[in-house]
Amino acid sequence: MRPVIPYVTAALLFGLGVYGVLRRRNAVLVLMAVELMLNAVNLILVTADTAVRAVLPHSGQVFALFVIVLAAAEIGVGLAIVLQLYRLRASVAVDEVPLTEPAESPRTGGAPEPAAVSAAGRDTEVGR
Repeated sequence: MRPVIPYVTAALLFGLGVYGVLRRRNAVLVLMAVELMLNAVNLILVTADTAVRAVLPHSGQVFALFVIVLAAAEIGVGLAIVLQLYRLRASVAVDEVPLTEPAESPRTGGAPEPAAVSAAGRDTEVGR
């Protein structure tokens, strides 16, 4: 068997997955694109296993099994993050996810303003 057709198919799948990761704004669709890339890697591993079976028997299939387990764990964690994001923001758009925390201003940080502390401290010291 000539492995050219599975390699070209895997390259097309991987390219489609990269396009999906770079272009999509919905987090669920980004996870699906990552799954496409992982399936392309599985196709390459199994094809390489059949092409060089005499050197390392069934090593590509074992690696493909590990990639499948990794993909299942990635989907579990990824969907948990997407669900939490939807609960907090009511949207799963990747563009709306803040990557850094906003800097806290002294008025909204939860700590009282310095002038209010000093005025309250003077009032209690004088005994009014």
